[in-house]
Amino acid sequence: MSNIKNYIKENEERMLEELFSLIRIPSISAKPEHHQDMIACAEKWKKLLLQAGVDKVDIMPSAGNPIVYAEKMVNPKAKTVLVYGHYDVMPAEPFELWKSDPFEPEIRDGHIWARGADDDKGQSFIQAKAFEYLVKNNLLKNNVKFILEGEEEIGSPSLEDFCKEHKELLKSDIILVSDTSMLSADLPSLTTGLRGLAYWDLEVTGPNRDLHSGHFGGAVANPINVLCSLIDQMVDEDGRITIPSFYDGVLDIPAKEREMIAQIPFDEKKYKAAIDVEELFGEKGYNTIERNSCRPSFDVCGIWGGYTGEGSKTVLPSKAYAKVSTRLVPNQDYRVISRLFEEHIQKIAPKYVKVKVHTTHGGQGYGCPIDLPAYLAAERGFEKAFGKKPLPVRRGGSIPIISTFEEVLGVKTILMGFGLESNAIHSPNENFPLEMFRKGIEAVAEFHNEFAKL
Repeated sequence: MSNIKNYIKENEERMLEELFSLIRIPSISAKPEHHQDMIACAEKWKKLLLQAGVDKVDIMPSAGNPIVYAEKMVNPKAKTVLVYGHYDVMPAEPFELWKSDPFEPEIRDGHIWARGADDDKGQSFIQAKAFEYLVKNNLLKNNVKFILEGEEEIGSPSLEDFCKEHKELLKSDIILVSDTSMLSADLPSLTTGLRGLAYWDLEVTGPNRDLHSGHFGGAVANPINVLCSLIDQMVDEDGRITIPSFYDGVLDIPAKEREMIAQIPFDEKKYKAAIDVEELFGEKGYNTIERNSCRPSFDVCGIWGGYTGEGSKTVLPSKAYAKVSTRLVPNQDYRVISRLFEEHIQKIAPKYVKVKVHTTHGGQGYGCPIDLPAYLAAERGFEKAFGKKPLPVRRGGSIPIISTFEEVLGVKTILMGFGLESNAIHSPNENFPLEMFRKGIEAVAEFHNEFAKL
């Protein structure tokens, strides 16, 4: 497939203008006022996929935003690759921090600058252009299906039901996703695991109204004090989460994987300096990379109550609130963890307060075996495009729909992501290097070639 570099070079100007036509649509799923933009973006994807060479495209309804489904069937006996991506993006605020219009893409310093340049319009577009190259040059040996949703940035609330309803339509041998990142531009990596998530809202109520802290302080429990105490009991001094049965089923990191993790370049001094902390803290017995990717964590995401305005107000508040979450690892079911957390909180809560726990959302973790044939095909694809074998790396974040695919469709996912930490996804000045765009197309095309040989 030595001609792919020439193909990219000859067609890059057209490819980028096609990508820019997607980026210019502010398809922000979190804001209802952008509903028509979601429809427009789905229509744009339909047009671009037809131009790339699919046999058919359908814009299909869901409980929320429409889902784009497309397919190219080359041989009923051939293997089928299902490509997943999302066309919705995060809000662009604060606008004043952008160096250019977030929805008018610009190329500066070898990067595309715009909201969605990486997450996930740019990365999904890599999949479409690799497919285009294979079709136009009569090199496609796999059947390929595309599914592009418009709700990933709000938790994919409609996609699970869609998958259940259309299991036969989505039938495939492997799912391919470009929505993750690499270690660095010169250190390619394949994501082999994602952490799951469980998230709760807490409400602690003491007296039936705010009280004068002078008249009642010392005689009535302060809900904020109690909430802080409850949260403090969730993690011990060794960084272990104390919820009973929390670690049931959690597998320790295999020795072979720990050896691979040890190969990942990591400068702890720079890491601490970048976030301006003097010391790091985490579960005893594990290094920083293991802690933030292979082990569970517990965090308070927000806490409030009482008087927080200017000046002082001597008040003993009636209520206190917190938002807390756990990142989970494969073999931990977020539904079980949600129940265990609520039971534990209610058990340790003192009788002088009432505690309400509301589970807001969650998702399962995901793991991809590095001896999976499709993983090895992706590994070879990376090696041909980047000139070196990619490191297998677990990531600390969550993409709940990946585990849903496995549960509902019974298919594993290969996470061929080409993002970089410096791409600033979800932040002002999101960007994507042109070099990653080019190499990504090459790597995905090579994956299809290698997968067809299996």
